[in-house]
Amino acid sequence: MERNKILNLAYGSNLNLGQMAYRCPTAKVYGKGMLLDYQLLFKGREDNAYATIEPKRGSKVPALVWELQPEDEKALDYYEGYPRFYEKMEVELNLETGERITAMVYIMTDEVMERIQLNLPSRSYLETVRVGYATAGFDNKYIEAALDISRKEQDLRNRERRQVR
Repeated sequence: MERNKILNLAYGSNLNLGQMAYRCPTAKVYGKGMLLDYQLLFKGREDNAYATIEPKRGSKVPALVWELQPEDEKALDYYEGYPRFYEKMEVELNLETGERITAMVYIMTDEVMERIQLNLPSRSYLETVRVGYATAGFDNKYIEAALDISRKEQDLRNRERRQVR
């Protein structure tokens, strides 16, 4: 990998080609693969959750890797709420081509994670993610699994609220 390449791993709404073309006009798809030992989740306010990933042994998350120019990274920093909402981490990933890369990924900060809960995303956000998955050829089962986790958590919170009353 060339030193000046900025590779960004996308797993949520940034899989959406139209959204990325708008946000980062000079970004190019570099490749795709599976991020191992991470799990896709939706966290945030009720009906307004956003995608994040957390380590989970044995799980995997489909990912699209973007090659960014510095101005693209600045734009993504803005849209992702860096550094307050999402932080940047480096992860290793094997692309479908067999190439092993290190890419930057946005993950919700610990401070944000402590204040928010597993919840469902808005319909428009979820549709943006679904379109990205479809375009990349990824299986929707990863989205559905994340939604199921959020639904179960919401059901549990609702039961606990009813018991308190």
